[in-house]
Amino acid sequence: MQFITKKHLPRRTFLRSALGAGVVTKVALPLLDSMIPPMTALAATSANPKSRLGFIYVPHGAVMDKWTPAAEGKDFEFTPILKPLEPYRERLTIISGLADIAAESQGDGGGDHSRCAPSYLSGVHPKRTEGEDIRAGMTIDQMAAEKIGQDTPLPSLELGIEDTGLVGVCDVGYSCAYMNSIAWKSASTPLPMEINPRVVFERLFGEGGSAAERLENKKEDSSILDSVTQETARLQKGLGAQDRSRVADYLDNVREIERRIQKAEKQALNSTMPVPETPIGVPESFPEHAKLMFDLQALAYQADITRISTFMLARDLSQRTFPQIGVPEPHHSVSHHGNNPVMIAKLAKINNYHVTLLAYFIDKLKSTPDGDGTLLDHSTILYGSSMSNPNEHNHFPLPLLLIGGASGHLQGGRHLKFPERTSISNMLVSILDKQGIHKDKVGDSTGMLEI
Repeated sequence: MQFITKKHLPRRTFLRSALGAGVVTKVALPLLDSMIPPMTALAATSANPKSRLGFIYVPHGAVMDKWTPAAEGKDFEFTPILKPLEPYRERLTIISGLADIAAESQGDGGGDHSRCAPSYLSGVHPKRTEGEDIRAGMTIDQMAAEKIGQDTPLPSLELGIEDTGLVGVCDVGYSCAYMNSIAWKSASTPLPMEINPRVVFERLFGEGGSAAERLENKKEDSSILDSVTQETARLQKGLGAQDRSRVADYLDNVREIERRIQKAEKQALNSTMPVPETPIGVPESFPEHAKLMFDLQALAYQADITRISTFMLARDLSQRTFPQIGVPEPHHSVSHHGNNPVMIAKLAKINNYHVTLLAYFIDKLKSTPDGDGTLLDHSTILYGSSMSNPNEHNHFPLPLLLIGGASGHLQGGRHLKFPERTSISNMLVSILDKQGIHKDKVGDSTGMLEI
């Protein structure tokens, strides 16, 4: 690492150290004042902030009358499901009236669950097949990765919570591959969603070494940050007070995430549960797992390791139970509520619980400085589902949220209701446009939305 007094640090300055056995640590740093050329700070931070894009998917729709505000515009009241987001009102846009037309049957019969994930970010109706000849469409996260993801070490980051490596047939007439990912690099190439926080952490901060060597490091509880202590001290000497504080806060955050991953690994290794295939690094606790994955995304944004992420908070046909909120039945079973008020209330609890985890992520982005604002100011996060009322397997009206300021291009504090059955693809085109990526058409889009 090199820097010259009175000259700015390179934006891609790293802390580097070798852990031994060929394993190299490379810790990226957040945007610092010292990285902005003298006399250009205002232009660099205000006129050209780096935007981040995040896409979060939840299956099985929502209880729409407990999701959708009655009033449109700025004077809406928060519904029971969305109540956890009230502190972030000014950075929240609720989107109503859209449909995922590509997820509908279109003559292919059943299989709605299989069509949801691949159409969410592509607007393309997946080919009905149980074989390897899967076909859907390139998703907008990968369109963005081609344009704005090439300036970062990772063009994009694909994450999940539940096993997304299933093979065979998972729904009527459809390959499991359709349920495994919301990110498609091409019409025939879904990208794997990584569920192991340790693997993600090492993808962000570690490189080199064999799997056996990395495992040995885990057993020794080796710390990536401990290995760069000397480099950190050298860097801090040349920074101003504000940058020193920012680096210290950032590295404390990295260390806390590392500590939580190590704790999860110990629990997994010492568990008496008969689940030997459980990957090391995956917490037994669902909320801890979800929060770790959200923290890793925020960390990757902060260090500019990637500006684009996709995250499946659950997969279709999820059998996860939620005893911690009084829902011991599997999510998918609850979603087929049969209009039973008791089961509808339980589905609303699950919807609200997922939104509570989303609020955790939003708060993390809001509390993380980035240039002249925060990560929340400079992000566009889409949260939602390709299904509406899961009891009917319909795809209109969708529960959708846009979060963040899009570097000044997205105005929050609104509930926007569009003409009924407007394609979600129109919104996908608009999201790209706010990142400076202009597409005449995405999937079955017919134009752009004023968002």
